[in-house]
Amino acid sequence: MSNTMTVKAKPTTTEQLAISTIVKNHDQNHNHHDEEGEPNVGLEFDTAEDAQEWYSNYATKMGFRIRIGQLYRSRIDGSVMSRRYVCSKEGFQTSSRTGCPAFIRVQRVDDSGKWVLANVNKEHNHAMENADETCVPKIVQRKVVVDRTVKLKSKSSSGLRSFDDDGPSSRSGVVDFKRVVNQTTKLKSSTGLRSLDEDDGLSGRCGVIDFKRVRRERVNGESRGGEPYKGLEFVTAGEAYEFYHSYAVNTGFRVRIGQLFRSKNDGSITSRRFVCSKEGHQHPSRVGCGAFMRIQRQATGRWLVDRCHNEHNHELGPPGDVSERVSLKGFKEEGSCELENMDLVESNGGLSLVTRSRESRIGSDWYNELFDYFQSRQAEDMGFFYAVEVHKGRAMNVLWADSRSRFACTQFGDAVVFDTTYRRGSCLVPLALFVGVNHHRQPVLLGCALIAEESEESFTWVFQAWLRAMSGRCPISIVADQDRAIQHSVAQVFPGTHHRFSPWQVVAKEQEAIGALRSMNPEFKYEYETCISQSQTPNEFEAAWNVLINKYNLRENTWLKEMYNMRKSWVPLYIRGTFFAGIPMDGSFKSYFGNILTSQAPLCEFIIRYEKSLEQRREEERKEDFNSFNLQPVLHTKDPIEDQGRRLYTITMFKVFQKELLECYSYVAIKINVEGAISRYLVQKCGNGDERNTVAFNASNLNISCSCKMFEFEGVLCRHALKVFQIMNIRELPSRYILHRWTKDAKYGILRDVDSGGTSQDYKALMLWSLREEAKNYIEAGTTSLERYKLAFEIMQEGRRNLCWQN
Repeated sequence: MSNTMTVKAKPTTTEQLAISTIVKNHDQNHNHHDEEGEPNVGLEFDTAEDAQEWYSNYATKMGFRIRIGQLYRSRIDGSVMSRRYVCSKEGFQTSSRTGCPAFIRVQRVDDSGKWVLANVNKEHNHAMENADETCVPKIVQRKVVVDRTVKLKSKSSSGLRSFDDDGPSSRSGVVDFKRVVNQTTKLKSSTGLRSLDEDDGLSGRCGVIDFKRVRRERVNGESRGGEPYKGLEFVTAGEAYEFYHSYAVNTGFRVRIGQLFRSKNDGSITSRRFVCSKEGHQHPSRVGCGAFMRIQRQATGRWLVDRCHNEHNHELGPPGDVSERVSLKGFKEEGSCELENMDLVESNGGLSLVTRSRESRIGSDWYNELFDYFQSRQAEDMGFFYAVEVHKGRAMNVLWADSRSRFACTQFGDAVVFDTTYRRGSCLVPLALFVGVNHHRQPVLLGCALIAEESEESFTWVFQAWLRAMSGRCPISIVADQDRAIQHSVAQVFPGTHHRFSPWQVVAKEQEAIGALRSMNPEFKYEYETCISQSQTPNEFEAAWNVLINKYNLRENTWLKEMYNMRKSWVPLYIRGTFFAGIPMDGSFKSYFGNILTSQAPLCEFIIRYEKSLEQRREEERKEDFNSFNLQPVLHTKDPIEDQGRRLYTITMFKVFQKELLECYSYVAIKINVEGAISRYLVQKCGNGDERNTVAFNASNLNISCSCKMFEFEGVLCRHALKVFQIMNIRELPSRYILHRWTKDAKYGILRDVDSGGTSQDYKALMLWSLREEAKNYIEAGTTSLERYKLAFEIMQEGRRNLCWQN
């Protein structure tokens, strides 16, 4: 009896629908395996597809679903030698999966070409659905076939059959669709058909496809019904967009295309957000609605809903006509960045995608209030700087910095935090801060900005304006968010600056990607954290990372792939070699304004709170300055190096240095290698062989470096290096190992230690701000009384005459 069937379908007025499938004669397979039995090692099948079909039927009976797992190929000819079929909840790539171990593996027998069940695990780690009630996966046509008659001939590689002209067909010519669907389980995506794990409403519990309903919903422009939910799958991003648009029309709201994220490896789009048109506050009509649907590209090329929120904070309109199809002209899976900012607009009675014009989320009343404040400050402070971006006649981003902030940047602008805390929640004002670390390890303000809209163009303008205000001096390092727009802007404006990702954002995305696995598997959590935080060399990190990925089957985890490619921006091992002024990697860096000024502050209070917070922070700095010059910390040893540190460092930094010096007494150093003037030591803690570091010491110039990289990252010598100095009887530290930025005189005589190799032009900005800050303090002291004014004036005249006499 022939296993071949020809399916003929009459074309509809809108499309021609043809469906082809395989109707296999299971009676022929009864001599190989028992269709009603359980999987056992030794069961034999004609093809791997037969094994898949049999396992799917077994899964349906037991109450679970299956997925196609790994395959293994021959190294000789590349043919498939083995296949795995797993429970749909295997792995942890999505939050719906629980790492279920159930699977079967079938292996091809070389002699006969048949497939034998080689391994099996029947145990599941999750609750099963009702037996025999699990929906058979639906067959959804991926592509409309124009031919009215589709003929198929058997091909073992694809599981499809295609015919020559007028081959044998079903005797009756009538297709029993119920039998077709019940016997067909899951076809490869290469056939143009796809199987959905979740019920999309196109079929009932029996698995019969309602073709009339399919045609009706195609005409109406919707491929699926119901609300979006986590785990919903689409073939393309365009299909996901059509689905969300149809859902929006039925619900009574409109859609905008929100952010997209690209792979840093190849630039391809990995994630998209579709949001309610009232999301954000960039326009008076927008109310910050939180409704959205986010899709993420899977390793298979399909798109999965990984996050969604269906609640709106505004009234919904009446349901619309779904046949009012959105124009997807220009919607590409991989396209230009115009798709990042698109809107739905009404045109000719329908909806179309158009490029969104740049809109400011800052209200016009904010601009008026700020400009008045800037003008008053400029009259009082000659060094006050502000800039406003104007786009098509409209004000956009704003940046400002007073003279104290600009002067502080010459001292403490080497390591900068671009603080965008406002992005973590709803806000009335999108205030971003440029913050540094002063010589007391306090946050110091280096500039403020209001972000009109979060695009690459916007962030680039803000960074360029800040760079102009700071006389063009790029920082050594910057801590900023991970967003692609910010990454591109940092690379463009601050070339050579080491961009480190904000810890809060890394933690948030880590929770989304592997949070379930970390919480359910303590062993994985320990190994993951050890790999990230305790790797001492790139080789150690690479080895530990590969073990994690392979052991827990995370090779297809998109987030881990991207984070591995960007490891130099968040893994401590790769960050420690760059100076970050000791800014903590755990996100514990204090907010500059604290709770006094937040993004929730209303306009009427913003400037008042801003001034109050600024003065409070600067008063704390003055207090620490006073203490450092007038108080003496207690010495705990007679080591001259400790006394040297007390004389030079501020109190805060001396305590950091003193701790390292005292700790070095509990370490031992063993010389392990000598190459000319360079000696290498293995330094480890007494009684703790696990803590080891290598120190290289050059006796000719007293250069020293340690594998822990504390000096490179923090600017203070570590206990390991101090131990080697101690055994080499070095009684005074070379000046290069006591950074001027950490000393009491960091704010004064800033160019004292500059070598004579540079020209005056090179340091003009530094000299300008140093003298300007001193002059400001001089004027304040000299205008408190008439007598002081006369004295100050005479001293200034005498000083000017002395300068004129210099050559």
